[in-house]
Amino acid sequence: MIGQIAAIRRHPVKGFTPEALQHVDLEPEVGFPFDRIWAVENGPSGFDPQAPAHIPKQKFTVLMSLPRVAAARTRYDEATRLLHAEADGMPAFSGDMDLEDGRAAFAAWVADLVGEEDLRGPLRVCEAPSAHRFTDHPKGQVSLINLASVRDLSRRLGVELDPMRFRANVYVEGWEPWIENDWTGQPLMLGGVETQVFKPTIRCAATHVNPATAQRDLEITRALFENYGHMNCGVYLQVTAAGRLAVGDACTGPQAVSALQDVQA
Repeated sequence: MIGQIAAIRRHPVKGFTPEALQHVDLEPEVGFPFDRIWAVENGPSGFDPQAPAHIPKQKFTVLMSLPRVAAARTRYDEATRLLHAEADGMPAFSGDMDLEDGRAAFAAWVADLVGEEDLRGPLRVCEAPSAHRFTDHPKGQVSLINLASVRDLSRRLGVELDPMRFRANVYVEGWEPWIENDWTGQPLMLGGVETQVFKPTIRCAATHVNPATAQRDLEITRALFENYGHMNCGVYLQVTAAGRLAVGDACTGPQAVSALQDVQA
């Protein structure tokens, strides 16, 4: 029941490159820091920054509908507030995401990347105000992947799956495969952060895209259903008490958390 944090990732722009972190501070009811704080609207989405509400991912440039997005390599610099982007055969981009001109320039760069024939309308960068995040589920504060579950699916498919297909915030080693699917509503300690498992993450066609090639090469959703009778891989968490988690920290499952609480009592 006690695993270890193998990796931490944030995705400043929804659908684009995950960025590695060594640690992160989390608190209740506040989005994962610098994770999915921007999303590129693919035609009018209806998002209103004055009254931010959840918008379905299909309204944005995401891998589910636009695999070419995976060809971009983006990096956000907090110190300068600049977003950098590169892709083979394209000029490099650098722009200030605090400025309307910078966001418009990035939208134009993405349009050139994916090709206008695959777009539903003009692209526009939406910025998340305050604690809002452009997550796939409105209550999915932190997403977590059990690496043993990914390996088990890899074994059944006869291929080595890149865990980055699943675009999580936290990747854990040391748990049994698929045990996380039974933890809904139960406590989970990630380093110094107290969380509660909200629900399993139901996967979509975004996982069909190979992050290294930007090509659809496997039907992961079908493979999950045929092998396990569900399309879950990973879980969403909600933070219940603030703290810090870092790569290498312990990830304590519900039974171990309960045992620790009994000892402390």
